[in-house]
Amino acid sequence: MTTSGPYSTLDWPSQVIVGITEQLQQKSDPVTAQLFGCGEDNYRLLLSVARDLVAGASLSGSCEVLKALADVSYAKMSRGESQICWRRLYTDAHILRSMAGIDGNTALEAIGHLDRAIIIAGAAGDGRLDLILSLISKIQSSYVQALHLPTTSAYARSNQLPREPLQIKTSRHPIPCMERSPSLQTFQTSSYKYPFVLRRFASDWPAINEHPWSSTAYLRSVAGPGRLVPVEVGADYRADDWTQKLMSWNEFLASLDLEDQTGVSRKEVLYLAQHNLLMQFRDLNADIIVPDYAYTSLPPPSDFPGYKPPGNEDQLVINAWLGPQGTISPAHTDPYYNLFVQAVGRKTVWVTSPELSKYMYPYTAQHSENPATNANSTSMDNTSHVDVFCDESGGDRYPEFWKHVVEHKFTMHATLEPGDLLFLPPGWWHAMRAEETSFSVSMWF
Repeated sequence: MTTSGPYSTLDWPSQVIVGITEQLQQKSDPVTAQLFGCGEDNYRLLLSVARDLVAGASLSGSCEVLKALADVSYAKMSRGESQICWRRLYTDAHILRSMAGIDGNTALEAIGHLDRAIIIAGAAGDGRLDLILSLISKIQSSYVQALHLPTTSAYARSNQLPREPLQIKTSRHPIPCMERSPSLQTFQTSSYKYPFVLRRFASDWPAINEHPWSSTAYLRSVAGPGRLVPVEVGADYRADDWTQKLMSWNEFLASLDLEDQTGVSRKEVLYLAQHNLLMQFRDLNADIIVPDYAYTSLPPPSDFPGYKPPGNEDQLVINAWLGPQGTISPAHTDPYYNLFVQAVGRKTVWVTSPELSKYMYPYTAQHSENPATNANSTSMDNTSHVDVFCDESGGDRYPEFWKHVVEHKFTMHATLEPGDLLFLPPGWWHAMRAEETSFSVSMWF
């Protein structure tokens, strides 16, 4: 966002500030109109501080006001007020803070502000995501020295590991593996009703071949320096000491055993879980191929009549999951159809039918509040108390689960390897455990 006329001689960060200020002054602009729901006072304060930055007013004072506006917006979002106005206010406050007085000493901090607008507010506002990503790229090229990435010897990939699923005591049956991919017609008429696995379905993804997501050097290169990501701290989000935080992408990658980085010692378990990383680092989008199944129109399953596709324009939500060996997604349900692809490492998955929900001992109360990187507190009513990966074989703690679920024909498991695809209908209980450093992609539709 640059300007012409009397401001054309300004440096590019100042031109960005001028462009946003000019847009905020146009009350009829649809992007500006999104702010009015936050109240006239907040809108006028944002416009006033933008004008002050253009006029060269106190930088520290302006940044304090922008921080206060961002804090107000974050507090509203944290209380569940996810209206577009608060996400817009948070986004624009962080864009202006990133551009205010930027130089070589503040460039990484500026990138952090822009990443927060993506991670916490979804870069709300028409064109804001494109603007933010372009600003990050320009800051990196203008102010931040390029990364010099060391190379180390690679270890053998896991494609020679046994294909049989690891045995677990809470399931007696394998998830069906199809010999061939079903046709779209077969998928729409019958295959969509139950989980299945397609071995090596995504083996031609660039993420597994020419742009390997198993390489820390490649993963650093697609992001560039200074980027932030949201991570979970702890192997299981049901634990009392589990929390979330924002941290450097490079620091997070340094905690993982990957192809060009082995023998890593870590003080805590860090897990990037259910994050739209492919929106934040767009080069990763070219490394996957969304299956045609994701674009089919499917009816609500008979055992999950409340199904509706995602409400975004594409009716598709893509999330990434990256973490070390031992990270667990406990047994839970999701409201969408899911195409889940394993890109790096092995992951064991356990599933059971919605018809067994009454034996799954779900949480019924709101999970205790933890410091969060997203706007909303985490509801646990779709999550089970039962640890389906436990070693116990008795029924003392959850007798109904051990009596009715474990032996059921629809309680199944499989071990996914790189390139494998798992299909899950909505409402099915499922749990996952990383058997080694694992990178996965889920596609809700």
